[in-house]
Amino acid sequence: MKSGRRTVAVATLVGALGLSVLNAPTAQAADTGITVSDIVINKGKPIVVGTTKEVAPPISFNIALPAGQSTATPSGYTAHPFIYRGGMSKAVDTGDGYIGPGIYTCFEIDAKHARCEGEFHIDPHWSRKQVDTNAAATTWKTAVALRLWKADGGLKTEEYETRSQTVQLKRAAKATVNATPEPVTKGKAITVTGKLTRANWSTKKYDGYGGRTVSLQFKAKGSDTFKTVKKATTSSTGTLKTTVTASADGSYRWVYYGNSTTGVATSASDYVDVL
Repeated sequence: MKSGRRTVAVATLVGALGLSVLNAPTAQAADTGITVSDIVINKGKPIVVGTTKEVAPPISFNIALPAGQSTATPSGYTAHPFIYRGGMSKAVDTGDGYIGPGIYTCFEIDAKHARCEGEFHIDPHWSRKQVDTNAAATTWKTAVALRLWKADGGLKTEEYETRSQTVQLKRAAKATVNATPEPVTKGKAITVTGKLTRANWSTKKYDGYGGRTVSLQFKAKGSDTFKTVKKATTSSTGTLKTTVTASADGSYRWVYYGNSTTGVATSASDYVDVL
């Protein structure tokens, strides 16, 4: 259970804080006095994105307010952590290479402090400009947009602060498996094939991922654990093929452990009955 009164739920929908907010009449840039700390995005883990499905990694952070501001009046201020790649000014102005929080809720700790929790919304659709190129599979930087608002709703002042945290975005990968023959005589060869593919953010399709080392794993009947029995390298089109000797009933699967730009892929398992 969260302690503290819920003070505000914030939704930012499109591009850089909805663009409409960022493109509000410019105020004198000055220190807002707002402090944002302890930013944690996706529990510190890489964010893996495919070609069609929106992902929503969690975010949490703390807010400390300056004199004249109170958590009881959330309309007086905003604090938005976001991630970006390339130059921050371009990301903020255009929404290209920018990803901000989709929805978050702040819980009042006291009159000057709040704990905020929510999620980013990362949509691979080409119109969002978030992951519309494979170059987006890289290390993204973190910053915060801070604003103070007038009583009439006009912008009083704003500032942008960079943070040392980084977030790795990765292209999703998929693997398939097929073990034959089924059933097989003990001591005979089992041929295990499959394919490794990964998301192409430019075309919104999955392409064969060549030259990758993939582990073939086996789980004996009655066991709860898969163990690596062999490794194979994908062809230029991502296909996999190797042989093992049939020794016991059990299941085979392929596992790719990913790299700096690509997520982990684990195929379904294929059970083989050994006679």
